[in-house]
Amino acid sequence: MFGINRGLSRYKVGWFLLLGLASLFALLYLGSSFFPGVIDPNINKYFPQTLVEKARIYNFPIRILYIIKFFVQVALLSWLLLSSGGQNLFYRIRKFGSHYWLISVLSILCVWFLVKILSLPFSYYIGFYWQKVWGFSTQSQTAWWFDYLKNAGIDLLITLAGGLIFFWLVNRLSRYWWLVGAIFFSIALVIQYLCWPILISPFFNHFEPIADPAIVTMVDNLAQRAGLHINGVLVMDASKQTTLANAYFTGIGATKRIVIYDTLLRNYSFPEVEAVIAHEMGHWRHNDVIHGLFYGMIGGFTVLGLLTFFLKPWLPKNNKKPPELWVALQLALVLLLFVSNPLQNAVSRDMELKADYFSLELTGNLPVEIQLQKDLAGTSLADLTPPSFVVWFSYDHPPALTRIHALEKGY
Repeated sequence: MFGINRGLSRYKVGWFLLLGLASLFALLYLGSSFFPGVIDPNINKYFPQTLVEKARIYNFPIRILYIIKFFVQVALLSWLLLSSGGQNLFYRIRKFGSHYWLISVLSILCVWFLVKILSLPFSYYIGFYWQKVWGFSTQSQTAWWFDYLKNAGIDLLITLAGGLIFFWLVNRLSRYWWLVGAIFFSIALVIQYLCWPILISPFFNHFEPIADPAIVTMVDNLAQRAGLHINGVLVMDASKQTTLANAYFTGIGATKRIVIYDTLLRNYSFPEVEAVIAHEMGHWRHNDVIHGLFYGMIGGFTVLGLLTFFLKPWLPKNNKKPPELWVALQLALVLLLFVSNPLQNAVSRDMELKADYFSLELTGNLPVEIQLQKDLAGTSLADLTPPSFVVWFSYDHPPALTRIHALEKGY
């Protein structure tokens, strides 16, 4: 069909190299998870041995399931793309009618549904059951499912819109579809960064300005010392979902804001809250969201450019593009994003260390900064001696010990 088999023979080397690299990373990750190595003796200067061992037990199944899920997704998409059973499925979809866009929509929906069903056990186990076992989740099962379905609905709408734009581009612009697609992706990324905090996040949580006058004064003082005009520091009712504490900086332009969990305000000392807010001000001062947006755009152009090679067998010049193209796109994206994890996470870890140092400069309180790292890592059961490959491949924040040593050295 459409010369796909002949095309695959020409491009299979590229696919095999991509799949081989992804498999190598996955196997190294699995090996590091099963054999994490000896515990760094320096860790006991800051954390008790029992906590170190407990954290390893908590993180082990999460890592194993992460890789199993990746392999299962690749297997499903490969089956849909290459097997007779997958071809039969698309044959049945074509039987629904002769209208090209109806077939495209049905194909997008079918692939999305199969991937979602396949991923559901992993999402449930890691996102709800395992969190409940360890006392982190405060949600009822009904509340978790409600949030899950809202997430799935948003994901479905974005996937369907993106899929239809993709099919329109490859059919109208057979040669430069990737370039226009990258421009569309960049615009969508800006819209997401701008609108997500005010349109999507409120579907899951309630946000309100900090009411405690002492913290308001502290924020004003920090902002003045940092030379920043802070649009807003909001509190999120995270306690309805988790016992864990966190904070983040989000938005661009008029939607820029620092968000802190209510669990942070309740369970951490005033100086620690100050250190957290100073850290987020570091992200604000360094324009990390803008940098992330820029890197995302560069990544979009790079990935879509690579896709022109990997998708070539499913891009006939003089025909309507086949619905199997959507599966090939999903498989290529899963593999490309997986192998690019180390680069994305290295950039993120560097941003976090710089924000830590900015916080230290702003507060001038090294003991509190260290205590904060100890408390955050201890209460969340973060792996305190993670394998170096796991850190390199998947950590978007440096491990606690790395952050503590960086603070002690003044970064």
